[in-house]
Amino acid sequence: MPATPAGMLASRATRARAKAGLSLRALAEKLGYPHTYLSRVERGEQLPSEALAEALDDFYGTDGLFADLLVVTVAAEVPVYGRKVLEEEKRAARIQTFNSSVVPGLLQTEPYTYALFTESMPGKDAEKVALQVAMRSHRRTVLDSATPPLYWAIMDEAALRRPVGGPAIMAEQIRHLLDTIANNSAVRVQVLPFTRGVHPLLGGSLSLLTLRDGLTFAYVESFASGTSVDTPADVLELTTLLDIARSKALDSGESVTLFREYLKEYEDDTDS
Repeated sequence: MPATPAGMLASRATRARAKAGLSLRALAEKLGYPHTYLSRVERGEQLPSEALAEALDDFYGTDGLFADLLVVTVAAEVPVYGRKVLEEEKRAARIQTFNSSVVPGLLQTEPYTYALFTESMPGKDAEKVALQVAMRSHRRTVLDSATPPLYWAIMDEAALRRPVGGPAIMAEQIRHLLDTIANNSAVRVQVLPFTRGVHPLLGGSLSLLTLRDGLTFAYVESFASGTSVDTPADVLELTTLLDIARSKALDSGESVTLFREYLKEYEDDTDS
């Protein structure tokens, strides 16, 4: 395991279990987590949730070791410009986001994310890509919390048309979108179709995070850079741009219909 915070976390989890004389299945029974999940954590293929990190600390009596390693791992792997977003996502009351070319991050499946990172991170080794996928998976837990933020995503139709990873992965991704929309009342997704023409957010992504105290800040990302914006005038300007894009988007029902059309197309391509 590499000498990185993520590698240390995985190694210490494995060593602690071995020292306790437990198999993965035995530990899973004691903690109440699937043994496959614990296995991925020990192999460094997935980061533990905050709840699992705390459970490991309680079970092994490690005084916050795993919780601290998780914090350090996240901080080490996230670019400086994106750390504020990661810190505030868990405390947000509402997250509004627009993506012009890919499925919004918190709605991505792991195979989709892996295919996306493999193609978009040239020169990165497999371990680095796997860690980035694990990071994205870890972030998605915010939507599964007891009090999730209202997550309102707008995505350009280009994200559906571009076959990231091929037809099978795209079909799985769209099924996940439909399942999330149907079963998570905190999630709303709209598609901005090609037929609505140009809009003010072409070529980038924008997120607006509103915290529970009412404060809103914006995060603009393009390629390998990003900027957090919190001055009221600039946030207002970006909010207006997002509102214009949303006004051109399909409503929720129309978006679901378009998702199903693309799903059928990708399923047909998979079967052919």
